[in-house]
Amino acid sequence: MGTHPLAILLFLALVAVGFVGGAATGNPWVTVGMVAVGLLLSPAIRVAQQWQKAVVLRLGRFHRLKGPGFFLIVPILDAISHWIDLRTITTPFAAEQTLTKDSVPVDVDAVLFWRVVDSIKAALEVENYREAIAWASQTALRDVIGKTDLAEMLIGRDKIDVLLCETIDHRTEPWGIKALSVEIRDVKIPEALQNAMSMQAQAERERQARIILGDSERQVARSFEEASRAYAENPTALHLRAMNILLEGMRQSSTIIIVPSSAVETMNLGAMTGLTALAQGVPKSPPPPHATTS
Repeated sequence: MGTHPLAILLFLALVAVGFVGGAATGNPWVTVGMVAVGLLLSPAIRVAQQWQKAVVLRLGRFHRLKGPGFFLIVPILDAISHWIDLRTITTPFAAEQTLTKDSVPVDVDAVLFWRVVDSIKAALEVENYREAIAWASQTALRDVIGKTDLAEMLIGRDKIDVLLCETIDHRTEPWGIKALSVEIRDVKIPEALQNAMSMQAQAERERQARIILGDSERQVARSFEEASRAYAENPTALHLRAMNILLEGMRQSSTIIIVPSSAVETMNLGAMTGLTALAQGVPKSPPPPHATTS
């Protein structure tokens, strides 16, 4: 942290008073004394932001925590070793070419959300808590990947996030740091394995499609079986259904429909010529008059 504007203002005010007092008394030592007082008092003024805690050491030993806001320290005797940020902090981390439980190399990117809950431990128990938590997160990620199958990693990310957060929190608790949550952003696998998985997924979809088609065929066959039993018990219904099929065919197009004579006789529809004329939509012509002989 740099010198606060209040300390600079105090120093300038004391220097100004010293120059005025020295000029009024004609004694330059007054000016020198006020400048010395300004140099001693200005470092005593400290201001911590709303999200900060200042760790104050006195003669090299922990003395107190101060902040947020304005506070004073004893120059020369006191020193601020750390300004602890109490806000939630995000730390991205990654594990490259790490083998899963089923020996698949993966690259995993994740992000950790954490905050300092004990400023004294964060300042005194670890040299650099930001760097320490980054390394702890990376090693924890490698450990979790080594205990997880690839399929579980691709499907059950939520479970892995919770397990990873618990592992990191256990490691950082002695440092006064709380791991809030972990989110895996991306899991990269080798391109050859991606192609193999794509082919496997396509084959699985084709298998499902064939199974569905077979089930549909069985359902249609059962429907036909039930219909055949109904028609066997009621021949009139079968004749009406056959006539309906012929009618639908004639409505859809103006083509000639040829029906076997045996089927026509079974349905009592008359001669083939009459059926053909009906299919063409042409009325039957009257029979020619009988020739008379003179």
